[in-house]
Amino acid sequence: MDSVVLPDGVSSSQVARFSRQMLVSDMGGAGQAKCCRSRVLVVGAGGLGSAVIPCLTGAGVGTLGICDPDTVEVSNLHRQFMHREADAGTANKAHSAARMARELNSDVVTEVHAEALNAENALELVGRYDLVVDASDNPRTRYLLSDACVLAGRPLISGSAIGLEGQLTVYNFQGGPCYRCVYPNPPKTAASCSDNGVMGPVPAVIGNLQSLEALKIIAGFGEVLSGTLVM
Repeated sequence: MDSVVLPDGVSSSQVARFSRQMLVSDMGGAGQAKCCRSRVLVVGAGGLGSAVIPCLTGAGVGTLGICDPDTVEVSNLHRQFMHREADAGTANKAHSAARMARELNSDVVTEVHAEALNAENALELVGRYDLVVDASDNPRTRYLLSDACVLAGRPLISGSAIGLEGQLTVYNFQGGPCYRCVYPNPPKTAASCSDNGVMGPVPAVIGNLQSLEALKIIAGFGEVLSGTLVM
């Protein structure tokens, strides 16, 4: 680790844990220190969240908020890898995801929000965090979350997956467009995994890319996918 300059805010145990990540020149010690101080909200602990949450936990974000009101179902397990068979029918997804995160990295503070995002709580919830990852699965939540991020001045990393297709972009980043800017009118109908299906690796791919966008914003490196839609 002689090649890594250790900044304030990174302990010797964190150097041992994140050494391979810190050796990436774009991240370095300074980027890791920012990561360890960051507060990230993930809305949705399903297929996308099952990639986002472990990746950000493993990367060492300081505080990870997890918002999801749903209960784990057997039909989730082919793509929602954070949850276990024993969770089906009993465990709330946000609590299940937080348990997995604590087992992976006990230094990360997990904040569980086992409730639906709504007009009453969205702005206050979003305002607690530095950035938000949209891992939800319905247009209503996407519009509500985007509006809250605009009002709170928070960047929003958005992903979606269905069938064999996925897409990814970053909204409300340094003057970039928001979700409502791109889609001003909510759709009358929307495809869902329960109706159209999804292959398990597809949300995993998109969720991993969402995690990378989050780390780029946190640490301040690379070209953020603002104004660009990846499909």
